[in-house]
Amino acid sequence: MAKRALVTGASSGIGAATVRLFRARGWDVLAVARREDRLRALADETGATWFRADVTSDDDVAALRAHVDETGPLHVLVNNAGGAFGLDSVEHGSVDDWRRMFEVNVLGTKRAVSALLPALRRGAEEAGGADVVTVTSIAGHVAYEGGGGYNASKFAEHALVAVLRLELTGEPIRVVEIAPGMVHTEEFSLVRFGGDQARADAVYSAVEAPLVAEDVAESIVHSVELPAHVNLDLVTIKPVAQAAPYKIAKGPLRVSRD
Repeated sequence: MAKRALVTGASSGIGAATVRLFRARGWDVLAVARREDRLRALADETGATWFRADVTSDDDVAALRAHVDETGPLHVLVNNAGGAFGLDSVEHGSVDDWRRMFEVNVLGTKRAVSALLPALRRGAEEAGGADVVTVTSIAGHVAYEGGGGYNASKFAEHALVAVLRLELTGEPIRVVEIAPGMVHTEEFSLVRFGGDQARADAVYSAVEAPLVAEDVAESIVHSVELPAHVNLDLVTIKPVAQAAPYKIAKGPLRVSRD
């Protein structure tokens, strides 16, 4: 029997790459996102099923829960939906941008966990275990100038994951945090900078081999395919060129002769 994974934020980037990799490994996958056209295309490509839902909407998440309950147990929840908006200081940052980041990065994850844990428990009873995997960021562990609201929301999401792990102690449900650094996807920086393509491209300019979505997807799928007694509490994944959010090598990587 194939196990079933649900991936939020599945319409692009890390979410779409994770759906593709789960399907390639033989999993049943329910892809969830706001953009129906992209979900349909991904389903046609991979054979995944899809459900249109915005994790910032109580009604959408309630409908998602009902759909999952009707269509069978769940073995893996991947909380991938998230985003960054702006790169302003704490003093001058937009309260609306901060609100949007907390809504999707923190409350969106909380909604999904609350709604889908019953289905994960049924899956754990059936298969011997289940997993909650949440994609946070190194921004949830290390502050940086301009991080402001994104740092705050991702630190909060990291705390949410840590508390959930404590609360589920004694149940056969692993709680995994994947914290990527610089990942070059088609939308993350573009959204952060309000559609300014030149500014988004500059983030990755001259950086040798930033991560791509498939690198993070590999860590997500690997974490849930390990033996059931092994839990990767926290996986931090960065390109070699990045030492910290604020320290990134530009140009080719070379061995120092000093």
